[in-house]
Amino acid sequence: MTPLRRSPAFARLWIGATISGVGAQLTVVAVGLQLYDITRSTFAVALVGGIALVPMVIAGLWGGMLADAFDRRRVLIASAVLGWLATLGLVALSAADAMLVAQGGRVEVWPFYVLTTIASVAATVQNATRASVIPRILPTELVSRAAALNGIGFGFQLTVGPALAGVLVASIGFAPTFAVDAVLASAVFIGIVRLPKLPPLREVAKPGLRSLLDGWAFLRSAPNIRMSFLVDIVAMTFGRPFVLFPAVGATVIGGGPVTVGILTASMAIGTFLASLFSGPVAHVHRHGVAIGRAITVYGAFAGLFGVVVLVMQTGAGGPVGERFDQANAVALACAGLALVGMGASDEISAIFRSTMLLTAAPDDMRGRLQGVFTIVVTGGPRLGDLYAGILATALVLWFPPVLGGLLIMAIIAVLMRVQPAFRAYDARTPTR
Repeated sequence: MTPLRRSPAFARLWIGATISGVGAQLTVVAVGLQLYDITRSTFAVALVGGIALVPMVIAGLWGGMLADAFDRRRVLIASAVLGWLATLGLVALSAADAMLVAQGGRVEVWPFYVLTTIASVAATVQNATRASVIPRILPTELVSRAAALNGIGFGFQLTVGPALAGVLVASIGFAPTFAVDAVLASAVFIGIVRLPKLPPLREVAKPGLRSLLDGWAFLRSAPNIRMSFLVDIVAMTFGRPFVLFPAVGATVIGGGPVTVGILTASMAIGTFLASLFSGPVAHVHRHGVAIGRAITVYGAFAGLFGVVVLVMQTGAGGPVGERFDQANAVALACAGLALVGMGASDEISAIFRSTMLLTAAPDDMRGRLQGVFTIVVTGGPRLGDLYAGILATALVLWFPPVLGGLLIMAIIAVLMRVQPAFRAYDARTPTR
């Protein structure tokens, strides 16, 4: 809790981001549920991430350059306004769908993809910029604790947001659920508007090809930072089961939207618990080894989730329905525990990866590197959504997480073997 006491600016930024993040996670689940309700297609749900992937990559690179070249406070305000407007668009679109349902019709799905892509672009720029602010408002020795606090905030978002989405969608419908996000999203301004001015500390190339090439040249000379990006891409590409949840809740475990909320929140509970009890991270100096081990555990839990789905799809659990009282309680508990393990191990990895990046990179590169980092942590899951959605549609629901868990453990073992410098990384003497 020390960063919250030492820096009121960080405290406000953290509180605002946590509250608005609850709404963002609520919308992630609600959009998936509404698309599945309209199309009854897991692939349609997976396309939310797939369509947004390329714009997010561009936004991450451009947003990072903006954060390095301009006042980071202004960049934060502009991106927050854009994201808030996209949320209002979802409210209007969902309200229109409710009116058409009463008349026997449904809205087209493409506007959902457009609005969620705009929201993803805004969030990518905002996340990259906000992370690059932290070393400017906190001393270096508190960065790892700030990373743990960010994990607590993110865990809270992922716990409350999806669970709230499941309950709200089931009780009051989609449009009011998106309206709740619009209210929560406004809280992000609590932390932004009172930040001090944060101009560049020295002259930096304006956003464009030169700035991009400078960032790329730095990244080529930073093998440890590159490796931290690569291992996370592996984990998120092959161990991302979220797009399967609507179908799992409808046909495998049962329970409908409430089950989807519980499954999503289970991973967040693991994230929250790992962050809450993360005090010992300050005493761990071999960050590379810690990251490798955490992601290996993540892969094992991803495979376990797939095994639960496999058992249910063989008919061993008996018939289920879309009402929550028709869910298989044992299967839901087992799947939830596997997801808790995934969330906890992923958060341990995230604490060490973000600390490595913020302490090993100079301030004039942090925006661009945070842009790449944001692309990795948000783009990787989109690749994972496509991977899981395509394989689940072509084969069966249980196959993507089972295969993905095995691939994660195997690939991480190989990467750790061939990158001795990453294994030897010591946080007491950060090296890029």
